[in-house]
Amino acid sequence: MSFNELKVAEKLMRYVKVDTQSDPYSNSFPSTMKQKDLSSLLVSELKMIGVQEVVMDANGYVMATLPSNNEKDTPVLCFCAHVDTAPDCSGTDVKPLLHQNYNGSPIILPDDPTQILTIEKYPYLKNFIGKDIITASGHTLLGADDKAGVAIIMEFAEYLMHHPEVSHGTIKLLFTPDEEVGKGTDHLDMKALGADYAYTLDGGELGCFEMETFSADYLVMDIHGVIAHPGAAKGVMQNAIKIAAAIIAALPTEEWSPETTESRQGFVHPHQISGGAEKARIEFLVRDHDTPQLKEYAQRVQQIAEKVIASHPGFNQSKVLIEVQEQYRNMREIIDLHPVLVEKAIAAYRLAGVEQIIEPIRGGTDGSRLSFLGLPAPNIFTGMQAIHSKQEWIGVDDMKKAVEVLVRLVEIF
Repeated sequence: MSFNELKVAEKLMRYVKVDTQSDPYSNSFPSTMKQKDLSSLLVSELKMIGVQEVVMDANGYVMATLPSNNEKDTPVLCFCAHVDTAPDCSGTDVKPLLHQNYNGSPIILPDDPTQILTIEKYPYLKNFIGKDIITASGHTLLGADDKAGVAIIMEFAEYLMHHPEVSHGTIKLLFTPDEEVGKGTDHLDMKALGADYAYTLDGGELGCFEMETFSADYLVMDIHGVIAHPGAAKGVMQNAIKIAAAIIAALPTEEWSPETTESRQGFVHPHQISGGAEKARIEFLVRDHDTPQLKEYAQRVQQIAEKVIASHPGFNQSKVLIEVQEQYRNMREIIDLHPVLVEKAIAAYRLAGVEQIIEPIRGGTDGSRLSFLGLPAPNIFTGMQAIHSKQEWIGVDDMKKAVEVLVRLVEIF
């Protein structure tokens, strides 16, 4: 069996039809029980291909073990992907479409003709002229983030089961829920997993190898105004909604935001606002690759809010309270302590004929949290593009190459 014959596209198209969208406002874990539908399917398929040690725990984590087939003393490797899809775009009733031998012309998604993929918008599409790509139908995201990672790991496991001549140490497979809402490792039993090193399959274009993420905090600003009856409010009411609006308006417009930053530049992103005239809340995502910057960003937000209050006489009785919650930290701080992870991965890329692209992630992965839980976990490409959107797409050959990289990686270890 050659890598060109892999059935990874069929797996992806099967998995994306299962609705696994997570919910950031849920108090349950997983945040949506429907995530377990895909987890249960993975358990069944792993058992079907002959993997023996397969479990799904009460929290929806799927773990499986492929025992070592040699006598060498090698580290236990874990390969991880998440089953949930992002809350940003509907994941219900996904209809995956396989576009064979893509000819380079615009792709109009049939369920919403306003959703059009073009090479001008997605230059990476040029690499797939004459090759196969997968999209959704226009009403939903595709779910390649991260069901492409799931499909790649599942295909990798099946490949090893059918190719016992591939020498490898003990391998752990891990599928997590709730990564998209920042809770993917909250209830993971690290002892039960029992791995030494991990790689997440949650990256983008062919060749990407990511060992650095943002460090992330969640900043909540509560604004306490002064309420009064609107008919007798003169000189009394201090409207929390207007104070919130003034604070948002005072944020920099040419820097310090997702809309104006790239590469290693951090940002403060107001992504949720709620409340009323008496009390309002602004929720911010605070991000930077340099962890100490997060504290400085929070202080700057506080100063902006205090300046707004101080400079407006109509806000002088109002209060602003800020609370900062840690979300995840830059995994580079841990990965740098384990250079073998990078060395072996780069060697595997080369054996697979893939030129590595090492860039920081402007976001986070389960690997960020895993690394700080004692399981260093850089990130490997899957091919996913335009994620969290109706125009999400993926090239089939990228997924096949990712499977080959995993095979080469376990051989090298």
